Amino acid sequence: MSLRSLWAASPSYGADALASDPRTWGDAFTTTIDSVAVECIRASDTDRPAWGVYPPGRYRPGDYLGTLHARDTDGLWHVQATGERHASLADAVRTLRRPSTWPRERDRAATWARQLLADPALLLIDIQTTGLIQPFAAQISAIDGTGTLVLDELLNPRAAFEPHASSLHGLTARTTEHAATFSDLLPTLTGLFHGQHLLAYNVRYDHDVIKRELVRHHKQPAPVNVWLAACRWEDAILPISAWTGLWSAPHHAYRRTRLGGSYNAAAHCRLLLDRLHQLAWSPTP
Repeated sequence: MSLRSLWAASPSYGADALASDPRTWGDAFTTTIDSVAVECIRASDTDRPAWGVYPPGRYRPGDYLGTLHARDTDGLWHVQATGERHASLADAVRTLRRPSTWPRERDRAATWARQLLADPALLLIDIQTTGLIQPFAAQISAIDGTGTLVLDELLNPRAAFEPHASSLHGLTARTTEHAATFSDLLPTLTGLFHGQHLLAYNVRYDHDVIKRELVRHHKQPAPVNVWLAACRWEDAILPISAWTGLWSAPHHAYRRTRLGGSYNAAAHCRLLLDRLHQLAWSPTP
């Protein structure tokens, strides 16, 4: 059977099929990742769960994207060319779709991380809040570039918690009832944050929460803008996402990598520091 005939006969695997044991999958199948189809074809000389990946019906040498292996020992998908491991077939396919510029972009992200870690003014911050609609701060944490915890404070937000937010971080009106308010903490924040290089995962969110708190405290814009301008704000999402290299074909951009972990501000700061070290010192695949 020709490869083109094989493509015509290949079944389409949806989410349910992809959730099953890869050892039960067929020799050829198509599936859709990020709205773009791929065809997976097993080599004729093996019965192991390994497939070459192609655009459907296109089998010229330049069309070949790479080979993926589903390993029994760790439950991860192994990318043959780079040795990377991913939890899902979808993420493994996304690595095969990377543009040719990815090695340079990864190197730039690694250089960025090393420069940050060498900056004595670096503070990694995270804020847990009342929710997504007009959020106020319920926990603010910060660590420096050495991993020292310099701030970890619960706050009484003086605003209602959204139920979904409380289900994630466990903070409620009762658990924060006797905590300090943002206004109580403001002198400490000013001393810690002013003149510092503040790094966060989705820094716009943290910046906007602090801005909202400052507006409530000062009740006029001028001192708010002065306070915010005394800090240098930087976002970690794009460099980390570029370094990870999970390419979204429809958007022609790297998918935003989730930081993961528990919904605790101090824990998020430590996770972010761990990712910086990973970017800075991991060998190139």
